Amino acid sequence: MQVHPVSFIHIQRSLSINTSILFWVSLTISMASYSSACSSYWVISGLALVLGAIVHQADARAFLVFGDSLVDSGNNNYLATTARADSYPYGIDYPTHQATGRFSNGLNIPDLISEQIGSESPLPYLSPELRGQKLLVGANFASAGIGILNDTGIQFLNIIRMHRQLEYFQQYQQRVGALIGAEKAKRLVNQSLILLTVGGNDFVNNYYLVPYSARSRQYDLPDYVKHLISEYKKILMRLYNLGARRVLVTGTGPLGCVPAELATRSTNGGCSAELQRAAALYNPQLESMIIDVNRKIGSDVFIAANTHQMHADFVSNPQAYGFTTSKIACCGQGPYNGLGLCTLLSNLCPNRELYAFWDPFHPSEKANKIIVQQIMTGSTRYMKPMNLSTIMALDSRT
Repeated sequence: MQVHPVSFIHIQRSLSINTSILFWVSLTISMASYSSACSSYWVISGLALVLGAIVHQADARAFLVFGDSLVDSGNNNYLATTARADSYPYGIDYPTHQATGRFSNGLNIPDLISEQIGSESPLPYLSPELRGQKLLVGANFASAGIGILNDTGIQFLNIIRMHRQLEYFQQYQQRVGALIGAEKAKRLVNQSLILLTVGGNDFVNNYYLVPYSARSRQYDLPDYVKHLISEYKKILMRLYNLGARRVLVTGTGPLGCVPAELATRSTNGGCSAELQRAAALYNPQLESMIIDVNRKIGSDVFIAANTHQMHADFVSNPQAYGFTTSKIACCGQGPYNGLGLCTLLSNLCPNRELYAFWDPFHPSEKANKIIVQQIMTGSTRYMKPMNLSTIMALDSRT
């Protein structure tokens, strides 16, 4: 995979303050012993560099995450809901080998973006550990099961719907303001990177959840998509009005090709035509809406991430990406391991690197890495108007 030149900057930023201090202290000592005449110079230079490293770390960009199970890092662990990933085998490949609430065998997309931008992964907003300096890293407001619409995911009961995530965002700003002052808190939010991933559940856990669902009786598919886009625009504008200035907005994947839909709707192993039609209608309209919103704002606040194409690449040609299958989930039961969530009773593959899907709905960690690499360095086929490495390079100059 292509490595962008800015990646070296990301690596430098991820160095801990302690490592920087040890390096520069040792350098200062060695140089001072080499020449007493220039020792003062090196002491001053070394201290300046140490202080610079500390200031740089303090000014590191906050990362804020909104959305559904694709980006939830554990908020649902704190809720009375069935939409949970808090037990084995979830987390089997996570650094602690423990289930964390991530719907993944290991790291999810926010974790991997955090690695790329040289930051800690933000804690779930409901985590009691999210306090003090941790607030300055950012926060993850995402909640598995939610959608653009408030009635999406009603079967999961107590989840953090989008309007509530935005209320938490306001609350977060107040908490940060109490910590560093209102003006600095406003600047932190303005300079933060935001990831927003929502929309897929509005199809699989609403419109197509059951035959003749309330929404499918209310709208035919094209009108439903228009309604979703209209409601999504309100969410984007609400984020903007709350101070968001750099927002990655992802589309849906190829909805009809996930193992869950292959298990319940497939004909002869092919993707569900109806769900593929939904994705084909939705994603281009989402991108057009983002372009229109940016034009009206007069700035590239919202970045369209074509995650449909990112997924489609390895779904249509898994072998090219080192997968043996993109049809069968690593963990699950029934046809294609596509029924239910991943549990102790599920079939579990021994090598997660060979599977594009971890469970019936969610990509494996390896697939998430492919997606994040395209977010970082992908062409305009994947990222419009620019990829995240370009954003980071541009924003570092302002």
